[in-house]
This record gives sequence, C-alpha cells and structure tokens, in this order.
Amino acid sequence: MSLRNLSVRSLSVAALVAGAALTSSASATLIAGWTITTAFPTGAGNVPTGQTYSVGAADQGAQTAGSELSSFHTNPAATYTSPAGNGSQYAFSSNNWQIGDYYEARVSTLGYSDIEISWDQARSATGPSSFELVMSTDGGASFTLVAAYTVLQSGGGGSPGTWSSTTYNALYTTTLAVAGADEQALVIFRFRAAGAAGGATGSNRIDNVFISSIPSPGALALLGVAGLAARRRR
Repeated sequence: MSLRNLSVRSLSVAALVAGAALTSSASATLIAGWTITTAFPTGAGNVPTGQTYSVGAADQGAQTAGSELSSFHTNPAATYTSPAGNGSQYAFSSNNWQIGDYYEARVSTLGYSDIEISWDQARSATGPSSFELVMSTDGGASFTLVAAYTVLQSGGGGSPGTWSSTTYNALYTTTLAVAGADEQALVIFRFRAAGAAGGATGSNRIDNVFISSIPSPGALALLGVAGLAARRRR
C-alpha cells in the first residue's frame, strides 16, 4: 500500500520500454518515505504541543537514518496528533496554523538524480487550503518555489471523501518532478502555508511522503536498446 506510487510508475516505465530487458538501476529508487507508522502520545497532558514536532527518520527507503520529517508553527499552542492516514494507519496532523508555518522533509540526494516527490495532504473545514512546496539546497539559507497548490478538505460537504486508514484516495496525492535537487548533501522540502486558517482548531495533515529517484523515459529507452543489443550479440 505505502509503495503504491512507485508501483504505478514502474508499470508506466515498463510500458515505455516493453520487450526490453532493463537493468535494476533503471527502476525507481525510494530514497526516503514516511508513512507515519507510530501513533503520537494521547491523553490529558500527553498530547505533543509546541512550535515544533518531529516524527523522525523515514520508515522506508534508503535513508531510514539521517532523514527527518517535522513541523514548525509560529504559535507554541500548536498540537500534534496522528489521525487516520490516506490508506495508511496514521497521518501527521497539527493545528494553530499561521501563514509561513510548514511541514518539512530533510534528505540527502547524493548519488541520486531525477528527483521526484509525492505526498498526500488534507485539511479540516477550517484548516488552511493554500500551500507552497519550497526547496532549499543551502541548509535553509534560501528557498525556491517548486509549486503552489491547494489542499482538499477531508470530509464535509462537497469534499472528495474522508481520509480512511483502509481506503486510499488518489485525489489527495500530489506528485512532482523537482529540478535542482540532484546530488545534494542536504535537500530541505517545506510544505508551507500560504494562506491563513479559518480558526485555531483548523488542522492540516500530511501522509505518505515519498522522495524518489525516477529515471527519465529517455534514459530507460536507451537502457532498453542497450539490453536488446547485448542479447543480439549473445
């Protein structure tokens, strides 16, 4: 389930080079993936609060150490919970959103090219809807805009459906190729609020954050041709 995006892409890649024998290096490589496998503390006095909270290193991929998914809020009253994910058991949720607050993924892309990022995100009725994906390759000194996007509401009238731990809804998934992220000692991705929430209790949640190295179709085609030529020589 958690590797659903990679599976779909692999099928698309196979269609592009049908009949060609591709080497293992031609397949998608998951660098780091967070599916939020552990519930956050609950109960009176135990729910995490404050300006920052981290779920730690990726639970999947090559970098299950050294990577990190966290959140920052200007308001120290922000609380962090783990409601149902989009087809996974938990998600990373927080409230008290202000413009500029963010979720953040940190990863190294040394040895990797053709970087792609995929994530699921949803909001409550009063959670912020306007977001930007920004990226830094200089340790956070500066950020560049990758994309502006709108977060859909989970549940409520007119929404595409409520997030469920057992049912995945593709409408909540965004997948983007990222220029300039290849071969970097540290890449910081921030999913940053560009609009205000409708209230302090308005929440936003993120799940299934995958950072991958996806070979381009041209590179795969060349590998396929090379494979066919090698078989002919044999």
